[in-house]
Amino acid sequence: MDLDLSKIEKVFFIGIGGIGISALAKMAISCGMEVSGINDDESPKTLDSLREAGATIFFQNESRELPEADLYVYSDAWLYRGPEIIENAKKTGKPVLSYFEALGQFAKEYKVIAVAGTHGKTTTTAMIAEILTDAGLDPTVIVGSFVKKFDSNFRKGNSEYLVVEADEYNRHFLNFHPFLTVVTNIEADHLDCYKDLADIQNAFDKLLSQSENKITDYTKYLEKVPKLSIPGEHNRMNAAAALAVADFLKIKEEDAQKSLAQFSGTWRRLEKRGKTKDGTIIYDDYAHHPTEIKASLEALRELYPAGEKKITIVFQPHLYSRTKALFNDFAKAFKRADNIFLLPIFFAREEKDESISSEKLASAICLAGDKAKAFSNLESAENFVKDLNLGENDIFVTMGAGEAYKVADKVFNLT
Repeated sequence: MDLDLSKIEKVFFIGIGGIGISALAKMAISCGMEVSGINDDESPKTLDSLREAGATIFFQNESRELPEADLYVYSDAWLYRGPEIIENAKKTGKPVLSYFEALGQFAKEYKVIAVAGTHGKTTTTAMIAEILTDAGLDPTVIVGSFVKKFDSNFRKGNSEYLVVEADEYNRHFLNFHPFLTVVTNIEADHLDCYKDLADIQNAFDKLLSQSENKITDYTKYLEKVPKLSIPGEHNRMNAAAALAVADFLKIKEEDAQKSLAQFSGTWRRLEKRGKTKDGTIIYDDYAHHPTEIKASLEALRELYPAGEKKITIVFQPHLYSRTKALFNDFAKAFKRADNIFLLPIFFAREEKDESISSEKLASAICLAGDKAKAFSNLESAENFVKDLNLGENDIFVTMGAGEAYKVADKVFNLT
């Protein structure tokens, strides 16, 4: 489908509070479009700025007619959370697109720099965005987190460049025909929509075939990465990929290095949230794949060596399908932590699978030699953590793509 965006005056977003789709909603507003949307609950981080920009937002429990719009855009999660709303949108006869289908239409106006990969997309996208911004290239940016420098998941630029995080889930990134594609890495994931690793690799190959230029080997730039303020070998690799993009775009190496040295990270990517009056340091991290968990724990141990600090993790598995497919890898992923507490699986965009659970994963983690305990709900986890009497020798980390961070919000009054 090819949309004439000049004829789109009103856009309605289904699941407007999502971290990606809310960025597209901001982009639509920046293009002069009237934006409204529905969400399942309040999400101040994403919704407040949309309201300030003029968007009208209501919630799933409110009885309202579906507003008239020239375009309806839905989050994948709402194929399960509110399929009837998507069906009602289709009955209007107006275009109804998924988030990435719609983003692909908006992206046709730009020279797209697409950042793809199983891990590191968000941080690498943010790094590239800051390098281009500091170099005066004035890019438009859409990223799946809040970049601390912009305090947003969207930046409106006035140049031909769009820097965008390109998600491999369900082959969504094939909606782009990029000017430049960066592939950070490829690993088995999203096995609910891919048959195996070879199937995933084929999808990446297709993306690269649609790209004018590509960066897939950036290891030679690793030695040029400056000292970063964010820890971890994985972040040094992300920075190397960003340097490769800077080199491709003829940005001075020293300018790119300066931007990277000043890079302060993004929301929920090993984000230091604060310290309690008793001295416990609190982090939140989006890691939801075994490789990401191991990388984050290695990064934390760079800062807080074993023997000096104890690391307590509250982890929420993300998706039944991922937990089941990578079960053995998850069981061995927490070796650098001292205590692992598991919340119920966050199922987001799929039906419940009774054959897998956090309780089973906790047992497997214990069999692998680590201490783990599963909780049936957030409240019981919060009460347990309150009784731990954590102090200055402790690092407390909420981890996962779901709602684990709410435990720290409640226990340590972080909201």
